[in-house]
Amino acid sequence: MSHPLDSRSIDTRADTALNGRGAMREVVVLALPVVATQLSVTLMGVIDSIFVGRLGATELGAVGFGGIWTWTLICFFMGAATVVQTFVSQADGAGRTRDCGVWAWQWLGTIVPVTGLFGLGLYLGVDRVIAFLDPGPTMAPFAAAYMSTRAIGIPADVANMVMSSFFRGLGDTRTPLWIISFTVVCNVVLDYGLIFGELGMPELGVVGAGLATSIAQWLGTIAFMVVFTRRSMRERYGTSPAVPDLARIKRLIRTGLPIGGQWLLEMLSFAVFLLFVARMGDAQMAASQAFISLLSLSFMQASGIGIAVSTLVGRYIGAHDRPAVWKSYASGMWLATALGGGIAALFFAVPGLLIGLFTTDSEVLRLGGPLLAIGACFQLFDAWAIVTDGALRGAGDTRAPFLMRFSLAWALFVPLAWLLGVHLGGGLFWAWIGGSVYIVALAGVLRWRFRSGAWQSIEI
Repeated sequence: MSHPLDSRSIDTRADTALNGRGAMREVVVLALPVVATQLSVTLMGVIDSIFVGRLGATELGAVGFGGIWTWTLICFFMGAATVVQTFVSQADGAGRTRDCGVWAWQWLGTIVPVTGLFGLGLYLGVDRVIAFLDPGPTMAPFAAAYMSTRAIGIPADVANMVMSSFFRGLGDTRTPLWIISFTVVCNVVLDYGLIFGELGMPELGVVGAGLATSIAQWLGTIAFMVVFTRRSMRERYGTSPAVPDLARIKRLIRTGLPIGGQWLLEMLSFAVFLLFVARMGDAQMAASQAFISLLSLSFMQASGIGIAVSTLVGRYIGAHDRPAVWKSYASGMWLATALGGGIAALFFAVPGLLIGLFTTDSEVLRLGGPLLAIGACFQLFDAWAIVTDGALRGAGDTRAPFLMRFSLAWALFVPLAWLLGVHLGGGLFWAWIGGSVYIVALAGVLRWRFRSGAWQSIEI
């Protein structure tokens, strides 16, 4: 049974209060540092693409392909790592502050060693992975080189996600911002040096791009651990190293695995989509990579709002304040609407300038412009889906969104992209049209799930 103050009554009121629990001001204060952090994370990949794009269209396409598949292979762990935010925010909202650090340690000790073994396996077996994926003879060696060096940083990627989720669960969105910004600066310097052989570093090209990102991620992990274990954090939030607690680990696994599965299966569908694109040609893959890099900038801004909403939803569920939960969601959706509209206008206004940041290749520029028009059309729906997903995650409602994303990704997105882009010969433009239909449908079903109020009966 849903709360009397439901989403329909809030969404239709233009005079939502700016102050108080779950109000716009609270969401903005939390979201702004998260948005900046998410943009910083995205910039690491964008910087790789911009620098590598100067090497050539093939190298740009290969880094895009290798980056997407590296993320696909680890996104299960990255998604599962975010579950710490739900447990920390609900514990903090309920006044159990010294439990917060314990939750983080339980997940660090469980998931990071596993990802270390996975990264080693990818490093040793990258040639077989690339041979199986078969991006084409020109891109294959560059993609393998990039993925092998990115594999070195996989455990650090996941550890940083756990730490970021811990701080965000407390409502501290500034600490992840400063640390991730530090890693971005490191990545820029290392990219410039290792790709082009500047600053006294060896000229490694595509290998240098992957190595720079991995080193920067490990430096970020060190910074996170220094802050996480300082005395004030140990005394207030119990961040001293904790012995394994099987009961807590089981609860983390039960709630976290659906998030990881959701990320993996959805991302896998997108990676399969990119296989279609890669086989259309190097220019098509390079155009898609530039488009994806630009989309990621808008995606990460919406993701920042979603993370803020997730924190507030978890906090107010822990505090048994249901009206503030609904209000937090409504405030996040208003912000997402403003964001999506602004990004859409930018994509429509200056497509050539935006694609030109990545390449001067005339064919890539020709292909990229229409893609930005498509992106402008689905921006609002994408932002709504991301924020609603964050609200459901904060409530601990992870299984239903997992099933929704899985069903739509494999029953709609992949088949429709193949039908329009490959089977009917529509090419790159129509393949992305298929992706747009999926995003619109996903936004609709996720929003229906939250409005149903089913999350109110979930206990983590």
